Amino acid sequence: MTSRVLGIGQKFPEFSTQACVSIEKGKEFQTMGSTQMRGKWNVVFFWPLDFTFVCPTELAEFNKDLNNFRDRETQVLGVSCDSQYVHLAWRMSHPDLKNLGYPMLADNKKELSEALGVLHPTEKIPLRATYIVDPEGTVRWVSINDLSVGRNVKEVIRTLDALQTDELCPCNWEKGKATLNG
Repeated sequence: MTSRVLGIGQKFPEFSTQACVSIEKGKEFQTMGSTQMRGKWNVVFFWPLDFTFVCPTELAEFNKDLNNFRDRETQVLGVSCDSQYVHLAWRMSHPDLKNLGYPMLADNKKELSEALGVLHPTEKIPLRATYIVDPEGTVRWVSINDLSVGRNVKEVIRTLDALQTDELCPCNWEKGKATLNG
C-alpha cells in the first residue's frame, strides 16, 4: 500500500469503477473512470464512509455549487470506499442526497484511495481528500482533511478559478480581481 500522497504535477492514476449516478430505477449505476476525466477539468473528492455525519454535509454542499463547477467546465466526482449499492441506499434514505448531480464512485477495493495515498493509516478508509486535475490528467491541487473536519467547497472553487487563469494569483485572490500578471 502507498503511504505517500500523490501530489502536484503527478498524473492522476488510471482507474475504472462502478458509480451510483441516479436513483431512477434501471439507471442507477454506470462504469466511471479516468476515461471520463480526459480533456476536462475535474474535482475529485473523497469522503470516509456513507451513512455518517460530516460526509452528507460535504456532498450536499458540492451539489449546491455544482452549477459553479459546470460554469467552469469542470466535472465533479465523489468517491468513498463503499459500494455503489451502499451509495444508492444512502441517496435513497437521505433527503439532501436524493438529487445529487454528480456520480458517487465506489472504491470498495480501495485501489484508487491506495494509489493516491489517501487512506487513513489505522482506519483504512479515505481521508477527506480533494484533487483538482487539469484536462491533461495532471494533479494541480491537493487538499486533505482529517476524518472529523469537513472541507470548504468555496475554497475549492476559488482555487480552481486561480488555476484556470494560468496566471500568478496572490493570497486570497478571487475571480474578478487582478492577478499579478495583469
